[in-house]
Amino acid sequence: MTLAVSPDLPTLLRTGPFPAALRAAIQASGLSLDRVRHRLRTRGAAVSVATLSNWQSGRRQPEREDSFLVLAHLESVLGLPEAALRILVGPPRPRGRHAMTPVPAPPVEQLWSRPDRLGALLSTVDTSSDGLLTRLSQHDLVEVGRDGRQRSLRVKQVLRADADGADRWLVVFDPRHPRGLAADLVPLRHCRLGTVAVDPESGLMAAELLFDIPLARGETVMMEFEILSPAGSPPRQGEMFCRKFRRPVRDYLAEIRFHPDALPQRAYQVTSPLSSPTGTRRRALTVSPAGSVHATAQDVGPGTFAIRWDGVPV
Repeated sequence: MTLAVSPDLPTLLRTGPFPAALRAAIQASGLSLDRVRHRLRTRGAAVSVATLSNWQSGRRQPEREDSFLVLAHLESVLGLPEAALRILVGPPRPRGRHAMTPVPAPPVEQLWSRPDRLGALLSTVDTSSDGLLTRLSQHDLVEVGRDGRQRSLRVKQVLRADADGADRWLVVFDPRHPRGLAADLVPLRHCRLGTVAVDPESGLMAAELLFDIPLARGETVMMEFEILSPAGSPPRQGEMFCRKFRRPVRDYLAEIRFHPDALPQRAYQVTSPLSSPTGTRRRALTVSPAGSVHATAQDVGPGTFAIRWDGVPV
């Protein structure tokens, strides 16, 4: 299918908002809402004309998983790139008694066990971009070696600027090493090292990863980096990987990949929202025959998301 591009469509697909981009894409396709609905139905994606109308008017937006499946087919029907509309969808709209009481982003230090030391580190780095970025997606991959030690953490994420000028990502990492050895931060794609501050006693690190170029409002960046554990850290039984979220992330995937000689006996997910100290939830996870375990979440944070495992042989 060849798309007759509206003059405003490329800009709207870059900056949003979602309703305007969808409306322009439908207009550019030359299809009526009824024809769009029919083409979606032939693909097994049932949706009403009223829903499509509400999406393009901004009265409603896709929020459930089945709606996002319809949206993926809709992008294809309209001749758009994969995820072109998905990345423009805002976070779920609050309902009921929570509609007027959104959870504010807590100070970075509040999420960590050494707030005083972290506060000192943060005073030496530029944190001004942190509040200007919407977290669209994040994939954490942890590699566990034969000795049961976490060897590395590789992070892939997509961020969108909510204002002009966002130019860096803040990384905070605690190696939890008894001798206070710092981990190595390695930029891999679309970022480079800025200021790196390390607490010599604990190894706690606060660092800047600079984007290739500053972002304009609505622009996105896909970045990838790796954190390598300090050499010589001892293996530990009952291990855990914990991701701390100061702001919500729309789509999150945590994956632990174990060495064949270090497969755990048990693994489980633990989610703790900051807004509800008593709302911690625990769920058993399955370790695959290939030696990995994963957990996913949508619109997670502020709070923590952890995968714990135990029974690793040493």
